[in-house]
Amino acid sequence: MQKTSDINVVETRALPSPSAMLAELPKTEAQAEFVTRARREIHRLIFTDDKRFLLIVGPCSIHDLDAGRDYARRLAGLARQVSDRVMMIMRVYFEKPRTTVGWKGLIMDPHLDGSNDIAAGLRLGRSFLRDVLDLGLPTATEFLDPITPQYVADLVCWGAIGARTTESQTHRQMASGLSMPLGFKNGTDGSFQAAINAIQAAAQPQTFLGINLDGAASAIVTRGNPDCHVVLRGGS
Repeated sequence: MQKTSDINVVETRALPSPSAMLAELPKTEAQAEFVTRARREIHRLIFTDDKRFLLIVGPCSIHDLDAGRDYARRLAGLARQVSDRVMMIMRVYFEKPRTTVGWKGLIMDPHLDGSNDIAAGLRLGRSFLRDVLDLGLPTATEFLDPITPQYVADLVCWGAIGARTTESQTHRQMASGLSMPLGFKNGTDGSFQAAINAIQAAAQPQTFLGINLDGAASAIVTRGNPDCHVVLRGGS
């Protein structure tokens, strides 16, 4: 019979299920309490009359883990000094959206050599998030692939959807089920209507295709995320 599918697929590599990786690299009780507390505090700063600034700061992406940990230690010390005026959150970005081609981030290519060892990338990303939380520093990341949240989202205090994906129905649906405050960036041309539309969509209950913690294809049903907001990232 003539082949009609997977014509351009060279290889399919099985990954550990999210539940297997969460069991291999579990969060501690202290980490879970810290993430919950940080998410509540972020909500207060964005949506109530708390006058402190929320500062999300850090490298464009994590590629050198030792340098990232050194940065986190330094930032944690500064965060404690200014906590009465500013809540600092460290950017821990593992996924890189590319306009054409290029390195796609620590999760997709952790060895920076094109080997695309995604299983190792997921383990490194999850381990790094735990290290940052243990310093008493909240974590922030951009969610790009709709599968990766099942592996790392329980360790993330604030999330972002990038300018290239704010208009994506897949990402709006995914955001509706995420458990943290989340910012939609305005479009690359500077307009912000797409981000407003994304917030409205993510706040509503959604049903969409995804995977469960065992890695099985599933219909994901959400209640909607009430903590979405706009991130003004500039434009052309």
